[in-house]
Amino acid sequence: MVMLQTELEYDLLVDAREDRCPMPLLKAKLALAKCQPGQIICLMATDEGSLQDVPRYLDMVSHRLLEQAMVEDCCYFLIEKGVA
Repeated sequence: MVMLQTELEYDLLVDAREDRCPMPLLKAKLALAKCQPGQIICLMATDEGSLQDVPRYLDMVSHRLLEQAMVEDCCYFLIEKGVA
């Protein structure tokens, strides 16, 4: 488990480090669909498009970006599932 600056814990890890756009976002959407409201996923992505795609998508839905951090070549997104 990776602990980011706020040391938030997550319920599900989504590893999309080797995936190209749009797969990291698609994997995040699929993981969120399986979660209950309030659960948190950690998305790991190395595709640079994710830096724009994930926050842009979350602006349009009820899920919430709790934290975003870059560690070496990998971007970590902590996303809380909202109420549909």
